[in-house]
Amino acid sequence: MRKVKGKSFYKESWYNSYRSMMDRCNNPNAHNYNAYGGRGIKVCEEWYDIENFEQWVKSSNYQKGLTIERIDVNGNYEPSNCIWETKKGQANNRRNTIYVTIDGITKTISEWADFSGINRSTLNNRYFNGVRGVMLLHRVEDTKFKDGYNRYLDSKHYHNYYAPPIIEADNTESEELK
Repeated sequence: MRKVKGKSFYKESWYNSYRSMMDRCNNPNAHNYNAYGGRGIKVCEEWYDIENFEQWVKSSNYQKGLTIERIDVNGNYEPSNCIWETKKGQANNRRNTIYVTIDGITKTISEWADFSGINRSTLNNRYFNGVRGVMLLHRVEDTKFKDGYNRYLDSKHYHNYYAPPIIEADNTESEELK
């Protein structure tokens, strides 16, 4: 990294992201080097000049509290592959992120947890136990058996194509029982 005479960057709110990015890609002694530099992820030559990185920061909608994020988790750190993201947003863009499609909508398990109000760990457990589709979002407290409750008719949690055929009971009393 080129030093800039008369200018310091360590007080800039984005500097820790810059320093960490350089470290994890270039320093074999960094604790997370194996997940970055060790996998061949590099920082573009342009950003080795911190003033160039600063220019990108100013033109890339940076806000304090955001961290640098690679859009393609297997790609390099370069202007076309980086954005600023929240920690929560970054957690949804990992190599081990699980994407689930329900009714044509694809979200991560964390995003489905936020959407449904169901704990992320609960959804993870259901997913790893083979639960898929709309049943992943099934809320137990909404479907406790109540008098007259038919879980297969509850459109809030089940769709008709998931439900077995419903056989109406014959409620007429036979003549013999009267």
